[in-house]
Amino acid sequence: MRRRAFLASAGLAAGSAFTLSGCSKQGETTQTGGLPTLRWRLASSFPKSLDTIYGAAEVLAARLKAITDGRFQLKVHAGGEIVPGLQVLDAVQQGTVECGHSASYYYVGKDMSFAFDTALPFGLTARQQNAWMVAGGGLQLMRELFARYNIMQFPGGNTGVQMGGWFRKEIKSLADLQGLKMRIPGIGGQIMAKLGVVPQTLAGSDIYPALERGAIDAAEWVGPYDDAKLGFHKIAPHYYYPGWWEGGPQLSFYVNLEKWKALPPAYQQAFATACVEANAHMLAEYDARNPQALMRLVGQGVKLHAFPADIMDAAREAAFRLYDEEAARNPVFGRIYTEWKKFRELELQWFKVAEASYSNFLYFSR
Repeated sequence: MRRRAFLASAGLAAGSAFTLSGCSKQGETTQTGGLPTLRWRLASSFPKSLDTIYGAAEVLAARLKAITDGRFQLKVHAGGEIVPGLQVLDAVQQGTVECGHSASYYYVGKDMSFAFDTALPFGLTARQQNAWMVAGGGLQLMRELFARYNIMQFPGGNTGVQMGGWFRKEIKSLADLQGLKMRIPGIGGQIMAKLGVVPQTLAGSDIYPALERGAIDAAEWVGPYDDAKLGFHKIAPHYYYPGWWEGGPQLSFYVNLEKWKALPPAYQQAFATACVEANAHMLAEYDARNPQALMRLVGQGVKLHAFPADIMDAAREAAFRLYDEEAARNPVFGRIYTEWKKFRELELQWFKVAEASYSNFLYFSR
């Protein structure tokens, strides 16, 4: 449907129900015909240098503006411009900004259940996460959680499986992790701690100097395209895979629930549609850029290693023990975990039959 026809028909349906005028502290609103002109602010958790992750919010803003003929505009602010990157959820909840873009597992300190919105170690791949959200009941479960925080949530991108990080020395077995100081936050850090690692939480800008002066021995970030920009390979040349704690980490867009409910239905549809495009766009960007970046890194002397099998086995066992313990004490986590785990098991069976067999043939038969 053409945009003008969409807006005209939506305006007829919504015009009598919504009368938005004047301006607010957070966003500017003026009335234009049947639908208002809105100018909202979006707070991102990410710096502009992470152009693929940060760029998802720019895709959202551009598509929303185009779909609504410029009537609904978002101004995207990088992490720290309005609020610190790890306070985006709070800012949206409190109405400091109308919307945000973040990784929900940053907020597991409030409730570990937020991890389901991004990734759990040994959890879902990007495709499986998308399937759970769109068709497996995940979105409903997540929105019930976010409603408690006055937020409407939308999937907002995925990096695909991440890398396992940069290590100054080669890791040959589980024993080599004992006492190793590694930048790895969140649930992944909790599991690494059970394996003998001393986890550290550092901002991206602090990782390189910490590696350089020996304050940490290893660090995980994202993947080749983003990691290369920070130069970790100059100090820690051993690059491990896979990042088992982030098999398909989803980013999310947040909208203040009161602001969302006040939107005309036409704008709600426009926002949701633009989110779908931004969600798909990020993964496509990473899938296109990571292979080239990895080839450049290997050409500069980076040594690729798979994590030893004993580390993978011990980490998986520790992860699911942690989930069972959390489910027993946190009913919100337990309810989501029960459904997530059933979905995960079915997905693994299907992907083992078709996807894995095809992929293995392509990758290893040449």
